[in-house]
Amino acid sequence: MSDITRLEPEERLCGAVIYNGLIHLAGQVADDPSLDVKGQMTDILRQVDSLLSKAGTDKSRLLSVQIFLTDINDITEMNKAWDAWLDQDNKPARATVEAKLANPAWKVELTGIAALR
Repeated sequence: MSDITRLEPEERLCGAVIYNGLIHLAGQVADDPSLDVKGQMTDILRQVDSLLSKAGTDKSRLLSVQIFLTDINDITEMNKAWDAWLDQDNKPARATVEAKLANPAWKVELTGIAALR
């Protein structure tokens, strides 16, 4: 049986949970919600890199990603940050949907699953 490892615990959640060779990312949002959608996404992707690094893996091992936008019309700007960050040789499965987020200042939220090394 695999142990469960919880990274960056907060009041109601952990930033990520590692179990059975996978890292499950909690919904990541920008530290600075005053940024535009591209800025928020850039910040989120920095956080993803940090969590994956703490788990001993990286974005090339992402299996799936779900992105939530408060306004689907922001997808082009969000994708500018995504495309600049993405490992073009190891693209994950991805879904992007419009959703109302818990904080009205957040424009984008991302969650995903990656394989450990």
